[in-house]
Parts: sequence; C-alpha cells; structure tokens
Amino acid sequence: MEKILVLGGTGKTGRRVVRHLKAAGMPVSAASRTGGDVAFDLGRPETWARALDGAAAVYIVEPDLRPGLDRRARVPALVAEAVAAGARRLVLLSAHGVGEAGDDHPLKSAEQAVRESGVGWTLLRPDWFSQNFSEAFWRQGILAGTLALPTGDGRTPFVDAEDIAEVAAAALTDERHSGRIYYLTGPRAIAFGEAADLIGRATGRTIRHVDVDPEVFVERQVANGVPSDVARLLTGLLVNIRDGRGAAPSDGVEHALGRPPRRFEDYVAEAAAAGHWN
Repeated sequence: MEKILVLGGTGKTGRRVVRHLKAAGMPVSAASRTGGDVAFDLGRPETWARALDGAAAVYIVEPDLRPGLDRRARVPALVAEAVAAGARRLVLLSAHGVGEAGDDHPLKSAEQAVRESGVGWTLLRPDWFSQNFSEAFWRQGILAGTLALPTGDGRTPFVDAEDIAEVAAAALTDERHSGRIYYLTGPRAIAFGEAADLIGRATGRTIRHVDVDPEVFVERQVANGVPSDVARLLTGLLVNIRDGRGAAPSDGVEHALGRPPRRFEDYVAEAAAAGHWN
C-alpha cells in the first residue's frame, strides 16, 4: 500500500481523516506546521517536496481564505507539484457555495486546479461545521451563555466534521469517488437559536442566541484582532444565513457512505459528554 498524505493533519477535519485511515489500516502521514508526522506549510513551498515524497493520494486543505491572497501561488502550485511527485488521487476540502460563486471566491482556483490536474479527484463542499460550536468560532459565546451572531432566525444544516472526515477517507482510498462533487450537510436545517437551546439542555445551562447588526459584528471581531477583510468575509457568510440563503440539506453523505448524516442532536450529546463546554 502506498502512502496517503493528509495536509492539515492536526486540524479539525485532518486529524479525523488520519484517525479513520489508521483505523482502516492505511499508511497515512499527517502533515502540519506543528505536531504532525511531517512539517508542511502551504505558505512555504520549500516544505512541500519532503511531505509529498511517496504520496499516492493527498487530502488538501486551504487554511487561509483572506481576500487578496495570491491563490495561484498556493493550492494550484501545490497540485502541480503533487502530481509531478506521483500523486494519483486528490481530495479537496472546499466549501458550500463555491460552484455558484463568481471567480472571486477564495476556493474557486483551488477547485479548478484539482479538477484539471489530470489525476483522480474528489471535491467536498461542506456546510458550516457542527464543531464550530465546540472547537472553534462560537465556543466562547456558548461558554459565556450568549451566542451573538448576525444570523437572525436563518437556518442551515450544520454538518458533523466526523462525516466530512469519513467521506474524505473513503475518497482517498476508493476509486468510485473519483470525479465526484459531494455536498455535505446534516439531515435538517436548524436556526442558531435552536442550536443554542439544544446545547443548553445538554449542558444544563441557559444559552441564548442574540441577533447582532452585521456592522457591529464586524467591529467586534476587528477589536478582537481579526483582520478587517477576514471579519467582513465571515460576516457576509453569516448574513447569507440570516437572509435565507443558507444551504439546503443534501444527500451527499448518504451517497458517499451509504448512510444518513449524523444529527446535530447526536453531535451535541457527544460534545457535552466529552466536556467541550465545561
């Protein structure tokens, strides 16, 4: 068996992809700036060759979505080097809405490079991760008891990162996923207020969602050290949900894995039991 390289191998999806591959007995290498099996930094091309050496399949993540970043110098260049080094299968973690967006979407050039690579490819387009409530952006609000976001009563079908990772692991090891684009969501769309209520019940605490004016939200992020362009990008994505333009539930997980996606309620129960909101 030939090596599978997981970029961002210590991150939210990457570490889960590594775990699934190891459980299946596959030879996998976790690449990361720190803490992985091999050092890798997408912003430092001199780190690529050692990580790519011997990799027959590569899981690709673009960690920096800042507007204005030179996209041609990152994932497209990496894809070219990976194929030249012998990779025959590429799986890209993309995002919901890339296919409908204009050429200015930060992941558009990455998708194009993977699809035109000349080797087997799979695109994953997930909705907002359920784990954002317990491992990332919104955890502090949950811990504080107030989740203040410019989302109103808008709904979206949060997807469990475990489902994303399992689909990625399947795509990295099974040719039947080649040439496929998987839209990955949970089974139903829910509002942030309902998400807060579910987490509150699971933790025995009062947690409320408060709608925030988008400009106020941008100002708060900038005050907390988030670059202005990144703050506006994130705010715009959240306002899309507020305006009813959130993703619709899709059957991507079921098509890829032959089972329904995990429910948000199940994620909440597991995260609460694991102490993520203690």
